[in-house]
Amino acid sequence: MSLANRSLVTIDDLSNGEIEALFSLADEMAELINDQSKVCQGKIMASLFFEPSTRTRLSFETAMHRLGGHVISAVDIGATSLAKGESIADMARVVGSYADIIVIRHPWEGAARVVADYAGIPVINAGDGGHEHPTQTLCDLYTIKKERQTIKGLKIALWGDLKYGRTVHSLAYVLARFGATILFHPASGLGMPEHVLRKLTTEYKGELKRYEALDQVAKGGLFPIDAIYITPSIPHQLAMMPDISIQVELKTGVDALYVTRLQEERHTPAVERQGVKKDYPVVDKKLLKEKEFKRTLVMHPLPRVDELAYELDADPRSMYFKQAARGVPVRMALIALLLGAKEVTIPKEDDSFVQKVDYPIYRRDSGVRCPNPLCVSNQETEVRYINPEFKIVSLKPLTLRCIYCEHELQPQYIASSDWHQGMLENKKYHSADSWLVRRIKPGNLIIFDTKNEAETRGFKPSSYVR
Repeated sequence: MSLANRSLVTIDDLSNGEIEALFSLADEMAELINDQSKVCQGKIMASLFFEPSTRTRLSFETAMHRLGGHVISAVDIGATSLAKGESIADMARVVGSYADIIVIRHPWEGAARVVADYAGIPVINAGDGGHEHPTQTLCDLYTIKKERQTIKGLKIALWGDLKYGRTVHSLAYVLARFGATILFHPASGLGMPEHVLRKLTTEYKGELKRYEALDQVAKGGLFPIDAIYITPSIPHQLAMMPDISIQVELKTGVDALYVTRLQEERHTPAVERQGVKKDYPVVDKKLLKEKEFKRTLVMHPLPRVDELAYELDADPRSMYFKQAARGVPVRMALIALLLGAKEVTIPKEDDSFVQKVDYPIYRRDSGVRCPNPLCVSNQETEVRYINPEFKIVSLKPLTLRCIYCEHELQPQYIASSDWHQGMLENKKYHSADSWLVRRIKPGNLIIFDTKNEAETRGFKPSSYVR
């Protein structure tokens, strides 16, 4: 099967079977890494890194050179026409006419999606703000599979800055898809975003237990846990007894500990950063002496600061330098597949952990905006290329998920475009938590953040407005 002309913006752009096939190709390329110089001969990759990067950028550029291709690059927004006010969409169209594939890192969440929409060539997201980093997740998953041969049934602890660490967002999704149990251990105030947790609970078949519902074994045992995502692959009798199943999960040890640094560049103000740094959890030899960590893989996307002790570098459980090295064959395989230079056989899908949901889409250029100030839809407000667009992920309460950054909002007021039939006296708006939200077809739904906005547009309050 060919993956030619596809883009990788989020980890969900690849199915489980496609990821497995990509890993098989990465294995082949790793074994014969010096014999791949004709795979992408004559192809050009545009390397657009508008945030600092060492490993990811050099890994991609090394991968393209080993495939026999060429690289053109831009690494500073201030030195590009974006600094003059050019839209991301226009930049994408221009660069798309120069290159065969684009790799982009950008501080705005959702920017990679806009580039993919307008470039006309395959686009790979190398990190968009605090949103996702799908190719890092491929490297992480590849490492776990190489060391443990499977993902299903493993217990993976996510440690540190889970709020702004984009690598853990992508990783949590794919771990759930492959049937892993996830233990969340955030630094104080840096727990996993609500929109990530909601996606785990609505689109995968496991169970999420938050701190309030955990017993003392989970709260004060091995290490403090904020929440546990329990895979449905555990034995049925344990699944029927969640408290007991959690104790069993913890006592049998942790298969991998995924550590992340404090994402200082996304924290404000400086005083807040200093407070978090003081109590930031550290992984060192003392922690790993516990019997639950006897076989634990210690992972980190790098760069590290103080959260991972240098004394662990010689420990055979430490995987972070292997992760970085394996990024080259993984990205070689990805580039070759998206450019159509290689084809793969997709193995049979194991979708037993995935709840496929076809959400209706809300598309209107007014009435509601993404609440995330770093979303690309809030950055280019004067450019008509980027209009707010949301998935309607719930009606009770009404919840919208931004298609660019995946942040969610729960608007207050709704109306219908077909009930008033053009007659001013019938233009009524209602509270979003009223029963009427389930009666309005998604294509007719009009949403407002405030009463004032609804009334400015000629709508009057109905009896269902609180």
